[in-house]
Amino acid sequence: MIKILKYTEYLYLIVAILSAFKIYELWGTDRNYAYIFVFFMVVSVGMFFFKRRYRKRFEQHKKNQGE
Repeated sequence: MIKILKYTEYLYLIVAILSAFKIYELWGTDRNYAYIFVFFMVVSVGMFFFKRRYRKRFEQHKKNQGE
């Protein structure tokens, strides 16, 4: 279960990176459409840190429960 949580963290980073490329591509031509990808990038980075914090708490809880 912990490995799955770790992989989903990095999927959010991949979405953020892809969104950043799309923002760069669209910024000069269609700025309103680019703002949608800004939103996706911000949410993805936020979810990365949220999921990372959740996973570390889960690992710590599992470690403390085993003692």
